[in-house]
Amino acid sequence: MKYIFVTGGVVSSLGKGLAAASIGALLEHRGLKTLMQKFDPYLNVDPGTMSPYQHGEVYVLDDGAETDLDLGHYERFTSGVLSKMNNLTSGQVFDAVIKKERRGEYLGKTVQFIPHVTDEIKCRLHKVTGDNPDVDVLITEIGGTVGDMEGLLFIEALRQFALEVGKENVCFIHVTLLPFIKAAGEVKTKPTQQSVAKLRELGIQPDIVICRTEADLDEDNRKKIAMFCNVEKKNVVAFRDVAHTIYECPLDLRRDKIDRLVVDKIGLGHTPAPALDDWETFVRRVIHPKHKITIAVAGKYIELQDAYKSIYESLIHAGAHHDTKVNIVRVEAEAIEQHGAKAVIGDVDGILVPGGFGDRGIEGKILAAQYARESGIPYFGICLGMQIATIEFARNVCKLRDANSTEFDKNTPFPVICLQEEQKGVQDMGATMRLGSSESIVFAGTKAADLYGGASHIQERHRHRYEFNSDFQDRIQEGGLVISSVSAKEGLVEIIELPDHPFYVGAQFHPEFQSKPNKPHPLFAGFVKAALDRSQSH
Repeated sequence: MKYIFVTGGVVSSLGKGLAAASIGALLEHRGLKTLMQKFDPYLNVDPGTMSPYQHGEVYVLDDGAETDLDLGHYERFTSGVLSKMNNLTSGQVFDAVIKKERRGEYLGKTVQFIPHVTDEIKCRLHKVTGDNPDVDVLITEIGGTVGDMEGLLFIEALRQFALEVGKENVCFIHVTLLPFIKAAGEVKTKPTQQSVAKLRELGIQPDIVICRTEADLDEDNRKKIAMFCNVEKKNVVAFRDVAHTIYECPLDLRRDKIDRLVVDKIGLGHTPAPALDDWETFVRRVIHPKHKITIAVAGKYIELQDAYKSIYESLIHAGAHHDTKVNIVRVEAEAIEQHGAKAVIGDVDGILVPGGFGDRGIEGKILAAQYARESGIPYFGICLGMQIATIEFARNVCKLRDANSTEFDKNTPFPVICLQEEQKGVQDMGATMRLGSSESIVFAGTKAADLYGGASHIQERHRHRYEFNSDFQDRIQEGGLVISSVSAKEGLVEIIELPDHPFYVGAQFHPEFQSKPNKPHPLFAGFVKAALDRSQSH
């Protein structure tokens, strides 16, 4: 196996994850099989207990691992199916080391950062290598910035690992910032020089330097960076701000032939140039669509772009599939509570209520669901959004006054949404929800069955503690709400829908975690199609 390690310097949020994912996409289009992973130096075991304000959305993998949102980019840009082995944090590393010490596995030795902690990090690399013998290239992104105290052990582990597997099998890529100083009217290379110098102090010489820049990279600056950072001039690559969509990133990096630089470094230069026709077609449909629709997303973290990252990307995928630009209107749920759904949301082509936790903004989301149902506006509820639709229907159609979820009102007389049985008594918050992929049955003759192309069984990823209360199934179905899918094992409600509505669907799972650029999730594709039909009929 060959290895690519992507580090970053100067500042965070430079786009290391997008750079790594783009390289993975380019290598796959050269015919190579890639696998991606993320090393995060923070002490949390995983991001599952973090607020979205801290770390954006929590991305859930098939095996139930709660991971960094960059793994969403990895799965969208490449074909690799990731697992808990593809996301490593300092919390996991130290937890493993302490457990080994308690079991006596170090045979009485003094447990130290080097070699024991660094060995644990290298162990993950060896484990992923051994478990994936068919993979050609493993791409690993290291979170944070070079020089951060919390990341030093990861950098040291990579230095050791490169020596062990042979430097000819390893490519170090460093992503850095080229700031444009407006007052001076020029780009400054010094931050890049200093960042690379710090990396070299730690024993790693980057093979390729990717420069994040607002403008292009001229030859003079390319030569300067090459000289002071000790890399060849051709290995100084510009990573420009893209104009329309993140899916332009592989095409932008291809301009400086980064895939060729990488394969030459790791001995895979015999592979053919990437065939990017399908990717270019997708990007062209995103940038120059024939149609346009407006979707309102009503949430509680709406001001934060990364809180619903996978949902926004899934709407882009579905939009491109229908040659449609999806304009997203972000609606604060609390504003709906104050001013009403019609006043805040207005005349849109679709309303989406995403997942979430806590009672803030809940009544606003319920009003949004009611507005969509009564106005014939396509509605898509995801996880909490499905529960919201159930509560609204129970209150206003089934006349179960004060119906609610026990998450928001433990004393509600009609707990149409309740805590899962296996969650009762659970104390730890991390990794204790219903997580990961599970099988569901889709009932024939429903909208869900049509959307899934007639499939009777589906696999979808979950992340929730509360569920549709089976005690109310009959009463709610008598009111006209259709249960169109249940879990194969437990019979839990997975999809609800209204048959006499243009599109009114709620899914307990998270379909956004399985949508890809040229393969949109069928529920998102159906939702966008319904919104497009509404737009065109108007």
